[in-house]
Amino acid sequence: MNRRTFLALASSPLVIPQAYAAQAARPSITVETRMLEVNGKAAKVFGLNVDGKSGGLYTRYGKDFTARVTNQLQEPTLLHWHGLIPPLAQDGVPGLSGPLMKAGESRDYSFANTRTGTHWMHSHVGLQEQRLLAAPLIVAEDGSALVDEQEHVVMLHDFTFRDPQEILSELQGGGGLHAGHNMAAPEKVDPHAGHTMGTEKLMMPMASDVAFDAMLANDRTLADPEIIRAEKGGRFRLRIINGAAASNMWIELGSLQGELVAVDGNSIRPVRGNRFPLALAQRADVRLELPQGSGAYPIYFTVEGSDMRSGIVLKAGAATVTKTAERGAVADMLDISMEPYLRSIAELPDNPVSRTDIVMLTGGDQGYQWGFNGKPMMHETLLSVRQGERYEVIMHNMTTMAHPMHLHGHYFRVVDINGQRFKGAIRDTVLVPPGDRVTIQFDADNPGNWAFHCHHLYHMNSGMMAAISYSDAA
Repeated sequence: MNRRTFLALASSPLVIPQAYAAQAARPSITVETRMLEVNGKAAKVFGLNVDGKSGGLYTRYGKDFTARVTNQLQEPTLLHWHGLIPPLAQDGVPGLSGPLMKAGESRDYSFANTRTGTHWMHSHVGLQEQRLLAAPLIVAEDGSALVDEQEHVVMLHDFTFRDPQEILSELQGGGGLHAGHNMAAPEKVDPHAGHTMGTEKLMMPMASDVAFDAMLANDRTLADPEIIRAEKGGRFRLRIINGAAASNMWIELGSLQGELVAVDGNSIRPVRGNRFPLALAQRADVRLELPQGSGAYPIYFTVEGSDMRSGIVLKAGAATVTKTAERGAVADMLDISMEPYLRSIAELPDNPVSRTDIVMLTGGDQGYQWGFNGKPMMHETLLSVRQGERYEVIMHNMTTMAHPMHLHGHYFRVVDINGQRFKGAIRDTVLVPPGDRVTIQFDADNPGNWAFHCHHLYHMNSGMMAAISYSDAA
């Protein structure tokens, strides 16, 4: 164990459950630039500190969410509280929910918080999220842990030394891996049908259209991973957040077995396994029970369709931690075969569905335009809903890339995949793989114009960003 690892173990707020109780009454969140070393090379990135410390924001259920945010960047920004449900004006989406924060500006946030669980906060401005402007946001159920277990938060990122705007310009100029490989030409898509209309055969699905230099887990690569001391035979809860800009990942527990106990901050009936999917913006709480005796247990986070991975190591007792390779076997494409088996513990009222809408996920053509129903959008209304009614949205992916779809201001239940009906997990983000149809159900109980978008940062900034708007219209 080197000195850097020892200091991280001694000081990281991510390992100390008491951080829940130690947070200030009104935390001070500073948006700043910072230096990061990635495989021996320095990089200037963005970041968030809370009361002068890195590691994220910890708060408790049962009190209002309050924070003062100060923008110390040399450019405007705005934070979205991903997983919480603030009033629209505090949701943090430019063009839909409040003005940008200017350089040097401070802004107070305060709203009644109704959510617990593993969430995160990130910029919703341009491509700032690719520059690591994100951090965990954990809402504990109580002032102390409800279960006797050690807890650790893992924030995942895909990292590039390049300017993200340069990457996007290259994609839009036809230089990306995905250019020209759409499954159905947008002008040939019938937005009211669940199929393509006389178009070419479906193309081979693609995992990624952006090349990255490294994968990070809590800002570190596998060349110098975070090592967490654990109790021999103890229980351990990992709160894992996929804060990447463009990389869906697999959680791989290696020799350990675990239970997936929450998704997107919502408790589910435990699902046992040692490999779990984690799409962009999703969160997964995994409970482990370590073997008796000393041991070192690497946990990997592998990018779909790639051999790139990051990881952490759980160390129990006097075990020796051996170095592991930053690249492993090529992972298969992320799928949603587990989704029907994720059963929410919370039950929703059995209200009738007022309306079902079909939304085509389209794009990926030569100009790198993405969108809905055959056209790019940016904050325009995609669906109009009325307060107090329940809606179903069938999302049919007509492209060769998976799209992690996120709805602001609401949670939804996944109820159907390709015609298979079930009562699934309550989420705020769901993956829609190429060619698949995924149906979500939500209650229109929070008036406003709420963002509905793909969480792949480059897709979102190329037209896959719309709004679900409340209206008196039918």
